[in-house]
Amino acid sequence: MLAAGLKPFACATVAGVVLAVTSASYGANPFITSIYTADPSAHVWADGRLYVYPSHDMDPPRGCDLMDRYHVFSTDNMVNWRDEGEILRASQVSWGRPEGGFMWAPDCAFKDGTYYFYFPHPSGSDWNKTWKVGVATSSKPASGFTPQGYISGLGGFAMIDPAVFMDTDGQAYIYFGGGGHCQGGKLKPNMIEADGAIQDMTGLVDFHEATWVFKRNGIYYLTYADNHPRENCMRYATGSSPLGPWTHRGVYLEPTGCDTTHGCVVEYKGQWYQFYHNQAISGHGNLRSMCVDKLNFNDDGTIQTVVQTKEGVPAVGPAPTPDLNDVKYGAERGVFGNGAKLEDDPAAPGGKSARELHLADSYVEFKEVSGGSNGGRATICIHYATAANAKLKLFVNGIDYSFLNTPATGGWDEYKGQAFLTVPLGAGSTNTIRLAGGYGGVNVDYLTVTPLP
Repeated sequence: MLAAGLKPFACATVAGVVLAVTSASYGANPFITSIYTADPSAHVWADGRLYVYPSHDMDPPRGCDLMDRYHVFSTDNMVNWRDEGEILRASQVSWGRPEGGFMWAPDCAFKDGTYYFYFPHPSGSDWNKTWKVGVATSSKPASGFTPQGYISGLGGFAMIDPAVFMDTDGQAYIYFGGGGHCQGGKLKPNMIEADGAIQDMTGLVDFHEATWVFKRNGIYYLTYADNHPRENCMRYATGSSPLGPWTHRGVYLEPTGCDTTHGCVVEYKGQWYQFYHNQAISGHGNLRSMCVDKLNFNDDGTIQTVVQTKEGVPAVGPAPTPDLNDVKYGAERGVFGNGAKLEDDPAAPGGKSARELHLADSYVEFKEVSGGSNGGRATICIHYATAANAKLKLFVNGIDYSFLNTPATGGWDEYKGQAFLTVPLGAGSTNTIRLAGGYGGVNVDYLTVTPLP
């Protein structure tokens, strides 16, 4: 649902990239609404963009057991976000739990031309006793990742949530922990082996999980979630070295209304930000959504309490100039089944819309969809209207990509909504996209398909 005061979104293309574009100067919280994302880990890389590496709550959930399919999102102005697509799933992890799932809070680091993606995953069916920290690598920040195994000596009972901090001298440190136990240590230059002993992080008060470390003005900060079920707060501690000892400083992020809390701190274009998650869209603690708000410091370096907002943060750069040459597929191009139908719709910009998608097993299917001359990653953006929160199940070339949320737009004739996901497409006009209904009413005006670079 759009936050109060925001202007409608529209999907548009800028230099071949689909973006969620708004003319408003503020974003919205949650800032990713199409799928459920949690445990954000944000970094600014050399291309000037800010990238967020979250976990992915699969819908429908089974606790947190089914979490899988890591996606990456990026921005250059904190308001317009690009879905970079999926980078890793449990079925690609050869050493992992045979039943899959349990792809929990990850992180990413960069060194000497390589991006290192760190993720917690059990190696056995007895999941909470067999956690390991896996590593995948790529020469690009948001695609092409290949699993490289796991870091020997890390993990064990409830030891999750890896976070990697790169100090200003080039030394990398890794942190992880859960169940009241936080540890950290150095990484070797190859970034996939521990360098020396892993040690306990001392001085933390009421530690639960979600470690994050950053440095500002010579002070090291360690943030984490505390132990208050359904009322978790984010606390922080400071130190004069990256491995402590740490001095507890208190709570800086109050409960977000979610069963859990998890976040990260990053500076971008002169402003510090707190990323976190809540359950504002779903109302369920295991279907979470990422948010971001400003983080400010006092003169002595202590952190001010973060003000959680629905409006999000202001833009720190211009909105992209839309290039409307993306490939558009109007509802009239669809093939309808099981009660879904095409109707004249004066409110729809295209003059017609796909309707009756609330019916069980209903669908609209678009055939001969172009994936460009070479195929590859492409963003599918659905333009819709609905009076109440609903969702559509997305199938591309017969592959089930699960649900796309379609939050309420204010009415059945309010075509302000857009839901998007980046998926791989085949080359040429060989692709088929099916939107399956039966999960609440939603009227579809058209969809756009835009290959990413």
